[in-house]
Amino acid sequence: MTALRLRFDEASIADASRIVREGGLIVYPTDTVYGLGCNPFDEAAVGRLFAVKRRESKPIPLMCESFETASRLVKFSPRATRLARNFWPGALTIVAPALAELPFRIHQGERTLGVRVPGLALCRDLVMSCGGVLTGTSANLSGRGSCRSADEAEKELGNVVDLILDGGALVGSESTVVRVTGARIEVLRQGAVRVTEKDSRR
Repeated sequence: MTALRLRFDEASIADASRIVREGGLIVYPTDTVYGLGCNPFDEAAVGRLFAVKRRESKPIPLMCESFETASRLVKFSPRATRLARNFWPGALTIVAPALAELPFRIHQGERTLGVRVPGLALCRDLVMSCGGVLTGTSANLSGRGSCRSADEAEKELGNVVDLILDGGALVGSESTVVRVTGARIEVLRQGAVRVTEKDSRR
């Protein structure tokens, strides 16, 4: 069965949030690439996400509606807080010690979570409508390239998700991913933004 496909706007956000709250999977555009979304607190939905992506043991990043929401999920050190204040909303994923209890598959036992507040306002509206937190993994099979259009996402996952939100073609890179441990910053993936030591001291 092919997924329902809707234009990404305020009207379709209502349909998307209902599907997520009922345990479904959606594909949605972010400020970087298309993401695969479900309720990260719903163990069955997370299990389905891993099956759909054919993913085994890699943690899943989370989209948050705001810094305040993210701060309930992870412990921000002063340096991590400064990075968030400098780059959020935007294309920076911060990996920090976990505070929230989530299904094992989300964190894979690492006791950390990757969190981000997306730069696209409509995407933040979607996340807020879904309860403030949404999985933010890329909408593709593990090991394959990220999808930058609804057409690409439909070819990749159209038969295994419930809804695809069409936000047009995206031209961004994946988010930059940094792990912050106390005062130490480690760049795990260089992406759309470049982070330097100076950025965490402002």
